[in-house]
Amino acid sequence: MTDVQPAGVLVEASHLSKWYGQVIGLNDVSVIVPPGITGLLGPNGAGKSTLLAMLATLLRPSGGSIRYGTMQATGAPPALRGRIGVLGHDLFLYPELTARENLGFFAGLYGRRDADAAARAALTRAGLADRGDDLVASFSRGMRQRVALERALIHEPRLVLLDEPFTGLDEASTAALVARLRGLRESGAAIVLATHDLDVADGLLDEAIFLRDGRMVESLSRPEGLRTAYRRAMTGPIRS
Repeated sequence: MTDVQPAGVLVEASHLSKWYGQVIGLNDVSVIVPPGITGLLGPNGAGKSTLLAMLATLLRPSGGSIRYGTMQATGAPPALRGRIGVLGHDLFLYPELTARENLGFFAGLYGRRDADAAARAALTRAGLADRGDDLVASFSRGMRQRVALERALIHEPRLVLLDEPFTGLDEASTAALVARLRGLRESGAAIVLATHDLDVADGLLDEAIFLRDGRMVESLSRPEGLRTAYRRAMTGPIRS
């Protein structure tokens, strides 16, 4: 993903669809993901996680295409995944390892030269420097979430995909995550996050994409008043 399209476009998805047998998971969705923070908003079953999985190259579309810069997702080299960071519902942490060991392991997988130093820096960013040698099994859900976020960012990805990243976080941890996301935006990364937390998302997003029944019903730039926009998108007609 070193070759970025004009106008700052990092990812462009065209007419994406996904069928699970007779069930439609996503129906003819086209989105552009520029650098910045893009929110995927909608109820459960709207297609948010399906879209994230396809952007992550973890799920093959039934129809449509995805382009990363000038690179097509189909047949893309494995190095493409090395520029994508993903945090889903499964945190992909080893509970029998310490937080530092977990982050060091993933840093090594991504080829970081000094994996232990990268792990320690990530723990500091997560506000867990004093708990680095504790087993992840002893952590609260919120603490595990913070470690998992740093696991997803340990290789400094250009594209960051987050599925409900605020789950289990208290107010202080949420504020720290918001600050982390803003820092990533300043670095030029593209962040796509699916969230139900409209209060946190309000004022954070550069773009908002509203999904309903597998379709994109509205998109807004620099959205304000997300609750009002969300109600409108969820009750209005779905465009064909």
